[in-house]
Amino acid sequence: MKYDKFIFNSYDFNNETGSLELNYSFDNELKFKEILNFQLDNEVSEINKADLDKALFNLYIMAGISYYKAYEVNSIEIMNNKLTKSDAEFFSDTYSKGLREYYFINKLDPKKEIIFPFVQSEVNLKEQTISTNDPYLLIGIGGGKDSLCSVESLKDTGIDIATWSLNHKEQLEPLVNTIGTKHYFVSREIDLNLIKANEDGALNGHVPISAILAFAGTVQALLCGRTDVVVSNEQTASEPNFEYMGVEVNHQYSKSKEFEKKYQELLEDNFGDSFRYYSFLRPLTELRIAEIFANTYLEKYMSVFSSCNKAFKLSSNKMSWCGECPKCAFVFLAFTPFVGMEQLEELFGGKNLLKDSSLEKTYKELLGIEGSKPLECVGEIKESRSAMRMAFDKYPELKEKYVFDIPSDYDYKKLGSDLMPEEIKLSFDSWISQF
Repeated sequence: MKYDKFIFNSYDFNNETGSLELNYSFDNELKFKEILNFQLDNEVSEINKADLDKALFNLYIMAGISYYKAYEVNSIEIMNNKLTKSDAEFFSDTYSKGLREYYFINKLDPKKEIIFPFVQSEVNLKEQTISTNDPYLLIGIGGGKDSLCSVESLKDTGIDIATWSLNHKEQLEPLVNTIGTKHYFVSREIDLNLIKANEDGALNGHVPISAILAFAGTVQALLCGRTDVVVSNEQTASEPNFEYMGVEVNHQYSKSKEFEKKYQELLEDNFGDSFRYYSFLRPLTELRIAEIFANTYLEKYMSVFSSCNKAFKLSSNKMSWCGECPKCAFVFLAFTPFVGMEQLEELFGGKNLLKDSSLEKTYKELLGIEGSKPLECVGEIKESRSAMRMAFDKYPELKEKYVFDIPSDYDYKKLGSDLMPEEIKLSFDSWISQF
């Protein structure tokens, strides 16, 4: 099937229910309708309608990537377009870089230019908004160790915090209840026509889901009177997996520092300093986060968290670890130096992944011994090697199986740079100094 144009047809928000309807199509023939349900807050008496509409429109554009990828098209059309030139450049860049893994999987040209049309006027909102001296944080919860470190570290700062999540309400409720803060559940329903199109041969592949979450988080923050959307992306998310046709492919592009910076600039252009977006864990490596979580928070969350991408099974009302994917393999490795063998095997349903022969190839990829780093949310090769070297103390038999070098100056505890506001960075510095 061939189409010429991908069309952003319309979006509609119900102020009474918090339901957002997004409509897209290919040539006005193959149509899609997506529904997101946001949680309204009765305590918020007044919402800036212009800000809300802009946030909804931006989410509408970003979420369209899930459908845009189904077929190669020659152009994009946006009905009732509100994009400025800089907005359009942001979405062109984010679509292009966020879809590089998709291009690789489908053997397409990753250098294809994606052009978003725009209206000529540039609206300078920087002078129209007033910054707040009292940030109200909305922290994204995905179910894993990283966001839990952010929540726990910010709980005792005196800053007002709440949490939010997208989908999987039943599985996440035990975790949310354990956290104990105010929480907002948001749901997203992908159009079943997209699944049918995929079954009929439409293109499929990875999309930058964290970018969609960034925009959805901004909408939910606005609806519940929050100023800061806080994520938990570490420094190592910026490492690309490999090169394809001369460009870097990063499975975690929308978790990278580059994306974080560009989204901050978009927010400033659109809202002045009314809304902020940043990662609280950006200075840390995955391995350092694993160490802190294992030593400080694991006991509290042992039975209710999971960092596995397959944690949310439709057949289960609780999260789990598959024990088979690269993410599970990496997290098991990252926890090994800091968690007792018996407790770690209990966490993974009785499995010891370092002794699982079916995962040897995965570990060699994680360690950079063969192949390329898996297309998953896993740590840098250097930190995987650092974790494995520490794991040799418990598993000396692995020394002959996994042979590698580590730069002599590598230290997984070394702090990297960040994009946090000054007062939030002070809270981070106070927290990290404890470890």
